[in-house]
Amino acid sequence: MVILILIGLLGGLITAVSPCILPVLPVVFLAGGPAPDAPERAAVPVGAAASGGAGRTADEPPAPAPAPRRRNRRPYAVVAGLVLSFSFFTLLGVTIVTALGLPEDILRYVGLALLVFIGLGLIFPPVERILEKPFARIPQRQVNKEGGAFVLGLGLGLLYVPCAGPVLAAITVAGAQGRLSMDIVALTVSFAVGTALPLLVFALAGRRVSERIGAFRKRARKLRIVAGCLMIALALALALDVTSAVQRALPDYTSAAQRKIEDSDVARQQLSGLYDDSNKELSRCADGVDELRSCGQAPPIEGISAWLNTPGGRPVDLKQERGKVVLIDFWTYSCINCQRSLPHITAWERAYKKAGLEVIGVHSPEFGFEKKTGNVASQAKKLGVTYPVALDNKLTTWNNYRNRFWPAKYLVDAEGTVRYFKFGEGQYAQTEDLIRTLLREADPTVTLPPKTDRGDEQLTADRTPETYLSNHLIEGYVGDPLLDDKPKAYRFPSDIPVNRVSLDGTWTAGYEYFTAGRDARLALTYKAKNVNLVLAGQGQVTVLKDGKVVKKLDIDGTPTMHRLVDDGNAREARLEVRLTPGIQAYVFTFG
Repeated sequence: MVILILIGLLGGLITAVSPCILPVLPVVFLAGGPAPDAPERAAVPVGAAASGGAGRTADEPPAPAPAPRRRNRRPYAVVAGLVLSFSFFTLLGVTIVTALGLPEDILRYVGLALLVFIGLGLIFPPVERILEKPFARIPQRQVNKEGGAFVLGLGLGLLYVPCAGPVLAAITVAGAQGRLSMDIVALTVSFAVGTALPLLVFALAGRRVSERIGAFRKRARKLRIVAGCLMIALALALALDVTSAVQRALPDYTSAAQRKIEDSDVARQQLSGLYDDSNKELSRCADGVDELRSCGQAPPIEGISAWLNTPGGRPVDLKQERGKVVLIDFWTYSCINCQRSLPHITAWERAYKKAGLEVIGVHSPEFGFEKKTGNVASQAKKLGVTYPVALDNKLTTWNNYRNRFWPAKYLVDAEGTVRYFKFGEGQYAQTEDLIRTLLREADPTVTLPPKTDRGDEQLTADRTPETYLSNHLIEGYVGDPLLDDKPKAYRFPSDIPVNRVSLDGTWTAGYEYFTAGRDARLALTYKAKNVNLVLAGQGQVTVLKDGKVVKKLDIDGTPTMHRLVDDGNAREARLEVRLTPGIQAYVFTFG
């Protein structure tokens, strides 16, 4: 659980500095300002300033002592409310709303109403006193005067829409399906704390500015009115979805760090308990590789509450799409990463529809308000989505595909087999190239239009190709002849050329994977920037590059892609992998 908490905390910290939280920053900054009646030190008469009461006659009463300045704890109250609200309603919001028969976007409206009410409280003090009444029975005066700030945090927690990654996806899926455990609760709270820490720093900075700069103290009342107006404006901007246009225009500068933390080998193993054993073939494929491979039959699109952009709202059956190439895009409309990827997908749909491409959007909601059909229909129209969209409100199809990212793209060939998938943004040119390849496979006579030129990078022409460790798919093998499905002792040849792989020690070469035996070693000479290997079983793997140990991995679980090498630039090198007996090796991929 300690590792899970650390993953949640680091994922939250990265999320908290992403473009997705920009709308709440001004409110958090201003919320750190002084409370409405925070007393200043009383003015002391000049004569009373001297020690021993000098300047005061014996008959005069003592001068009143200066009123102590109450410590402003509003920043802590705001962040505490946000953590509590976000954690509680992310895990239990769906269950509570469903049990009470309330509209699915009720929590969002409650958050917007609280934000407006708090804004009015900053402008009109009597309204703020109403907000503080529920806290009036708390004995500590310093606590109950932060009631309005705590309520503000509760409201922000309902409106907080952080950028989605594997950690938040795991939390959301568990909450939506009511599958709670101590691990999920710990992951949720640690993620919320991680996102809150940078916000707390921001709120404390606002408090310090308000306390140290004289202009802020002298104009405290005016600043409170400005802050109230800003909160009301934010509520309107969120209600009208004005903020997403700004977020889409900004690059996702935290995506690389998020993927490195949340999609690392350790994180995948920790989060793998979310999935059952169905459709395991999909887990053997690697994300974003530059070649097509067979990832198993495409799971059905099922458990759908409604369909958009189809005649009469009729469902789309993947079996009826045989003969076409299908692109399945998992998205949700408030996800900024998804919004940035949609222009590429809509461009492909327009360019290749006549050539046999069918695009299906699977809208798997991250939050309750994204389940409402009207909301999704309105946002899909606004974002230019005209292809069929399945509302996967129960996340059934999400689980069928063992998905863990927003957005995620799956390419299905004309025979109904998943051939490629890409998690997150990027690699658009590569994805389009593979779409064109599948269209030509489906119909060799097809005439394809020019590329859409919406790609973001070029493929590396001389990169080592994907290398399967399978006795019916392996290419580029050198060494002793392979013996099918039986243990055999192998020896490395004297030379292993570029793009060639070889075995040493005892191995069992199977139909789907190679199983390591005694003194098992793999060696290959590759040209690439990074090298990945899908591994399963239990044991340890030692990785050597050009004869030097560069990594040791503890393997424990189902097939998972592990990053063996990650260099700054593409290079040629010899890689050796030493595996303890029982470990299964599936496929090398290169980037």
